[in-house]
This record gives sequence, C-alpha cells and structure tokens, in this order.
Amino acid sequence: MPMRYVTYYRVSTAKQSRSGLGMEAQQQAVKDFLQYYGGQVIAEFVEVESGTSSERPQFQAAVSHALLSGATVLVAKLDRLARDLHIITGLQKMGVRFRLCDLPDVDPLTVHLLAAVAQHEAKMISARTKAALGAAKQRGVQLGNPELAEVRNRDTGAARRCRRAKIGEWNQRILPIIAQLESEGFTSGAAIARELNARGLQSQQGRFFDRAAISRIRRTAGKNMQPSKYMEDYHASTYFGR
Repeated sequence: MPMRYVTYYRVSTAKQSRSGLGMEAQQQAVKDFLQYYGGQVIAEFVEVESGTSSERPQFQAAVSHALLSGATVLVAKLDRLARDLHIITGLQKMGVRFRLCDLPDVDPLTVHLLAAVAQHEAKMISARTKAALGAAKQRGVQLGNPELAEVRNRDTGAARRCRRAKIGEWNQRILPIIAQLESEGFTSGAAIARELNARGLQSQQGRFFDRAAISRIRRTAGKNMQPSKYMEDYHASTYFGR
C-alpha cells in the first residue's frame, strides 16, 4: 500500500497567493518528491498566513485530517510548516508524522534543531523590521493610518453584538456534542478536548481544543443550551460515532 500524504502549502501574503509566487515552487517540490519516493495525496490544504501566526485554520485542518486518516503531512520546506519551535515540538508529541520535500530523510532530532534555527531567523527578521521602523519614525516618517483611532471606534458596538451572536450560535452547536461525549464517559475538560481533536473537530477559531477552551464554552453558553435541534444535526453528521 502506498504511503498516504496530506499536503500543506503556505504562502505569506494574499498577493503572493494570487500571483502564484511561492505556491508554484512548493507544488513542484511536492511533485518531484512524489515522483521519486512515490505515495498518494489524499487531501490538500492551502494557507495564506504568516509562519509565526498561531491562527492557521488550514494547518489545523491538515493536522486533524492526517491524525484521523493515519496519513503523513507533506510540506515543501520546514518553514512552510512553521518557524515556531513549540509548534514542531507539539506535532512530534502528538505523534503527527510529517516529511519535508527538501530534507526527506532527516530524523526527528534534526528536525527539532532545524526548527530552532528557523525560529531564531524569524525573531531576527522581526527585530530588523522593528529597528527599521524605529529609524524611520525618528526621521519623521508618519507610520500607519492617521485615522486609525476613528476606524477602530466605528461601529464597535454593532461588531461586538455580531461577534457575541456568532459565538453563541457556535456554542449551541458544540455543547450537545460535549454532552454526548460526557454520556460516553469523557467527563474531564482535558478528556473531552482530546476526543474532539481526535474526531477532527476544531474550535471556532480553527484551533485544537484544550481544557481551558472546554471550560470557557461551558461557562459562557451552558445556561442557554438548546440541545434537541443540534443533537439531531450531530447524529446526522459525519462526526457522530467516530
């Protein structure tokens, strides 16, 4: 049986994504890897994000898909996966298998060291950027949007109400699933979080669940739960019974 892969591509800016710069090179690296080593791509995820950002829904989806299917995450280069050392360490602790097209035969220890170097590089880039902005400010260059305060204050009340409504609706959907897991014997927040992650579910922000997230959901939405409708939706979904 051929090795199964979940491919993950990341481009750093929307402009880069539209133009294909960077993306084309990553796809070519994956194509070359598969031609040499063989394997089957069962899913593909594309992210437009910064390499140090923790909010990467496509990355979380790729990892969840790989865990559920027993596949390996395949990326063109380590920095396309992440430049943050704790992300790489977290993947290794979770047992997520991943391979790098440019370094296909490296062992986990080498990957850990490379991730440390990549994280240091990201910090250096950030420091140089801040220094350059500071120098520009000293020269009298006006940075940012001079009307930013006005923009931030515009319709903030309506935005807050809309955000709360979305959170409430999402909580109404996830609470019955939590109740179902409790009936199956998963009672602690940590146990529920692990089971939700194992079933491929994600938080509203596209992240993995943890104990704090479960506690927060219970605290903010428990009193307003309407389980009947959403339990029916859950029982009819692909997640039920996993």
